[in-house]
Amino acid sequence: MDHLILSFDRAVKTLSGAATARRESPGERTSAHAMTDTERAQSIALMRINHAGEVAAQALYQGQALVSRSPDLREKLNHAADEELDHLAWTRERVHALGGRTSLLDPFWYAGAFVMGAAAGALGDKTSLGFLQATEEQVEAHLASHLAQLPASDTASRAIVEQMKQDEAGHAQTARTLGARELSSPVQGLMRLGSRVMTTLAGKI
Repeated sequence: MDHLILSFDRAVKTLSGAATARRESPGERTSAHAMTDTERAQSIALMRINHAGEVAAQALYQGQALVSRSPDLREKLNHAADEELDHLAWTRERVHALGGRTSLLDPFWYAGAFVMGAAAGALGDKTSLGFLQATEEQVEAHLASHLAQLPASDTASRAIVEQMKQDEAGHAQTARTLGARELSSPVQGLMRLGSRVMTTLAGKI
Protein backbone atom coordinates (compact mmCIF):
# COMPACT_ATOMS: atom_id res chain seq x y z
CA MET A 1 0.00 0.00 0.00
CA ASP A 2 2.86 2.40 0.79
CA HIS A 3 4.25 1.87 -2.72
CA LEU A 4 0.86 2.66 -4.27
CA ILE A 5 0.56 5.85 -2.23
CA LEU A 6 4.08 6.91 -3.22
CA SER A 7 3.34 6.24 -6.89
CA PHE A 8 0.11 8.24 -6.77
CA ASP A 9 1.81 11.14 -4.99
CA ARG A 10 4.62 11.14 -7.55
CA ALA A 11 2.13 11.12 -10.44
CA VAL A 12 0.24 14.10 -9.00
CA LYS A 13 3.45 16.10 -8.48
CA THR A 14 4.71 15.24 -11.94
CA LEU A 15 1.57 16.17 -13.85
CA SER A 16 0.52 19.15 -11.74
CA GLY A 17 3.88 20.91 -11.95
CA ALA A 18 4.23 20.78 -8.15
CA ALA A 19 7.54 18.91 -8.25
CA THR A 20 10.45 21.01 -7.02
CA ALA A 21 14.18 20.60 -7.64
CA ARG A 22 16.56 19.73 -4.83
CA ARG A 23 19.53 21.11 -6.76
CA GLU A 24 19.90 24.59 -8.18
CA SER A 25 19.19 24.73 -11.89
CA PRO A 26 22.43 24.84 -13.91
CA GLY A 27 20.77 27.54 -15.98
CA GLU A 28 20.86 29.90 -12.99
CA ARG A 29 24.65 29.96 -13.18
CA THR A 30 24.76 31.30 -16.74
CA SER A 31 24.59 34.80 -18.17
CA ALA A 32 21.56 35.83 -20.21
CA HIS A 33 22.02 36.50 -23.92
CA ALA A 34 19.71 38.09 -26.45
CA MET A 35 17.80 35.56 -28.58
CA THR A 36 15.90 35.97 -31.82
CA ASP A 37 12.29 34.84 -32.08
CA THR A 38 13.42 31.89 -34.19
CA GLU A 39 16.01 30.84 -31.63
CA ARG A 40 13.50 31.17 -28.81
CA ALA A 41 10.94 29.02 -30.65
CA GLN A 42 13.61 26.37 -31.28
CA SER A 43 14.61 26.30 -27.63
CA ILE A 44 11.01 26.08 -26.46
CA ALA A 45 10.31 23.08 -28.69
CA LEU A 46 13.47 21.26 -27.59
CA MET A 47 13.00 21.94 -23.87
CA ARG A 48 9.32 20.94 -24.14
CA ILE A 49 10.48 17.60 -25.56
CA ASN A 50 12.98 17.25 -22.71
CA HIS A 51 10.29 18.00 -20.15
CA ALA A 52 7.99 15.38 -21.72
CA GLY A 53 10.85 12.90 -21.50
CA GLU A 54 11.21 13.63 -17.80
CA VAL A 55 7.47 13.11 -17.29
CA ALA A 56 7.88 9.70 -18.91
CA ALA A 57 10.99 8.98 -16.82
CA GLN A 58 9.10 9.54 -13.58
CA ALA A 59 6.38 7.14 -14.70
CA LEU A 60 8.89 4.57 -15.89
CA TYR A 61 10.70 4.50 -12.56
CA GLN A 62 7.46 4.32 -10.60
CA GLY A 63 6.14 1.46 -12.72
CA GLN A 64 9.38 -0.48 -12.28
CA ALA A 65 9.63 0.19 -8.54
CA LEU A 66 6.01 -0.81 -7.94
CA VAL A 67 6.53 -4.38 -9.17
CA SER A 68 10.21 -4.87 -8.23
CA ARG A 69 10.91 -7.95 -6.12
CA SER A 70 14.00 -6.39 -4.58
CA PRO A 71 13.74 -3.75 -1.83
CA ASP A 72 17.32 -2.68 -2.64
CA LEU A 73 16.53 -2.17 -6.32
CA ARG A 74 13.32 -0.36 -5.42
CA GLU A 75 15.34 2.04 -3.26
CA LYS A 76 17.80 2.70 -6.09
CA LEU A 77 14.98 3.29 -8.57
CA ASN A 78 13.36 5.78 -6.22
CA HIS A 79 16.72 7.53 -5.71
CA ALA A 80 17.17 7.85 -9.47
CA ALA A 81 13.61 9.16 -9.75
CA ASP A 82 14.45 11.82 -7.17
CA GLU A 83 17.35 13.01 -9.33
CA GLU A 84 15.05 13.03 -12.34
CA LEU A 85 12.68 15.31 -10.40
CA ASP A 86 15.38 17.95 -10.66
CA HIS A 87 15.35 17.52 -14.44
CA LEU A 88 11.57 17.72 -14.47
CA ALA A 89 11.53 20.98 -12.54
CA TRP A 90 14.46 22.51 -14.46
CA THR A 91 12.96 21.85 -17.87
CA ARG A 92 9.50 23.05 -16.85
CA GLU A 93 10.93 26.26 -15.43
CA ARG A 94 13.04 26.82 -18.53
CA VAL A 95 10.13 26.31 -20.92
CA HIS A 96 8.10 28.86 -18.96
CA ALA A 97 11.03 31.29 -18.74
CA LEU A 98 11.27 31.18 -22.54
CA GLY A 99 7.56 32.02 -22.78
CA GLY A 100 6.41 28.54 -23.80
CA ARG A 101 4.25 25.77 -22.35
CA THR A 102 4.79 22.11 -21.61
CA SER A 103 3.25 19.34 -23.73
CA LEU A 104 -0.52 18.97 -23.61
CA LEU A 105 0.04 15.22 -23.95
CA ASP A 106 1.94 14.85 -20.66
CA PRO A 107 -0.76 12.61 -19.07
CA PHE A 108 -0.52 10.31 -22.09
CA TRP A 109 3.30 10.12 -21.81
CA TYR A 110 3.00 9.35 -18.11
CA ALA A 111 0.41 6.60 -18.53
CA GLY A 112 2.25 4.91 -21.37
CA ALA A 113 5.62 4.96 -19.62
CA PHE A 114 4.13 3.67 -16.36
CA VAL A 115 2.65 0.65 -18.13
CA MET A 116 5.96 0.01 -19.92
CA GLY A 117 7.91 0.26 -16.67
CA ALA A 118 5.58 -2.09 -14.83
CA ALA A 119 5.69 -4.56 -17.72
CA ALA A 120 9.50 -4.52 -17.76
CA GLY A 121 9.60 -4.90 -13.98
CA ALA A 122 7.23 -7.85 -14.09
CA LEU A 123 9.74 -9.74 -16.26
CA GLY A 124 12.29 -9.69 -13.42
CA ASP A 125 14.79 -7.29 -11.95
CA LYS A 126 17.57 -8.06 -14.45
CA THR A 127 15.27 -7.35 -17.39
CA SER A 128 13.95 -4.25 -15.63
CA LEU A 129 17.50 -3.00 -15.20
CA GLY A 130 18.21 -3.78 -18.86
CA PHE A 131 15.20 -1.70 -19.85
CA LEU A 132 16.45 1.11 -17.62
CA GLN A 133 19.94 0.95 -19.08
CA ALA A 134 18.68 1.00 -22.66
CA THR A 135 16.32 3.89 -21.89
CA GLU A 136 19.02 6.00 -20.26
CA GLU A 137 21.47 5.34 -23.09
CA GLN A 138 18.86 6.46 -25.62
CA VAL A 139 18.07 9.55 -23.55
CA GLU A 140 21.76 10.39 -23.28
CA ALA A 141 22.12 10.22 -27.08
CA HIS A 142 18.92 12.23 -27.48
CA LEU A 143 20.27 14.98 -25.18
CA ALA A 144 23.54 15.05 -27.11
CA SER A 145 21.56 15.73 -30.29
CA HIS A 146 19.74 18.57 -28.53
CA LEU A 147 23.03 20.17 -27.56
CA ALA A 148 23.83 20.28 -31.26
CA GLN A 149 20.46 21.90 -32.02
CA LEU A 150 20.04 24.40 -29.19
CA PRO A 151 21.01 27.96 -30.13
CA ALA A 152 24.47 28.96 -28.91
CA SER A 153 22.86 32.05 -27.35
CA ASP A 154 20.65 29.90 -25.10
CA THR A 155 23.32 29.19 -22.52
CA ALA A 156 20.78 28.44 -19.77
CA SER A 157 19.08 25.61 -21.69
CA ARG A 158 22.44 24.25 -22.78
CA ALA A 159 23.71 24.13 -19.18
CA ILE A 160 20.58 22.28 -18.08
CA VAL A 161 20.84 19.72 -20.86
CA GLU A 162 24.56 19.18 -20.16
CA GLN A 163 23.82 18.32 -16.51
CA MET A 164 20.91 16.10 -17.48
CA LYS A 165 23.12 14.21 -19.91
CA GLN A 166 25.70 13.64 -17.19
CA ASP A 167 23.06 12.35 -14.76
CA GLU A 168 21.53 10.00 -17.33
CA ALA A 169 24.94 8.48 -18.03
CA GLY A 170 25.29 7.84 -14.30
CA HIS A 171 21.93 6.09 -14.15
CA ALA A 172 22.83 3.86 -17.07
CA GLN A 173 26.11 2.95 -15.37
CA THR A 174 24.26 2.11 -12.16
CA ALA A 175 21.99 -0.26 -14.08
CA ARG A 176 25.02 -1.96 -15.64
CA THR A 177 26.72 -2.29 -12.25
CA LEU A 178 23.60 -3.90 -10.77
CA GLY A 179 23.60 -6.58 -13.47
CA ALA A 180 21.32 -5.30 -16.20
CA ARG A 181 20.40 -7.88 -18.85
CA GLU A 182 20.93 -6.53 -22.37
CA LEU A 183 17.68 -6.24 -24.30
CA SER A 184 17.28 -7.77 -27.75
CA SER A 185 17.77 -5.61 -30.84
CA PRO A 186 14.06 -5.76 -31.82
CA VAL A 187 13.03 -4.54 -28.36
CA GLN A 188 15.53 -1.69 -28.47
CA GLY A 189 14.29 -0.83 -31.94
CA LEU A 190 10.72 -0.59 -30.67
CA MET A 191 11.92 1.64 -27.84
CA ARG A 192 13.61 3.96 -30.33
CA LEU A 193 10.45 4.08 -32.43
CA GLY A 194 8.36 5.00 -29.39
CA SER A 195 10.87 7.69 -28.49
CA ARG A 196 10.68 9.21 -31.97
CA VAL A 197 6.89 9.35 -31.80
CA MET A 198 7.02 11.09 -28.41
CA THR A 199 9.67 13.62 -29.40
CA THR A 200 7.88 14.48 -32.64
CA LEU A 201 4.52 15.06 -31.00
CA ALA A 202 5.82 16.70 -27.81
CA GLY A 203 7.77 19.26 -29.83
CA LYS A 204 4.54 20.43 -31.44
CA ILE A 205 1.69 19.68 -29.02
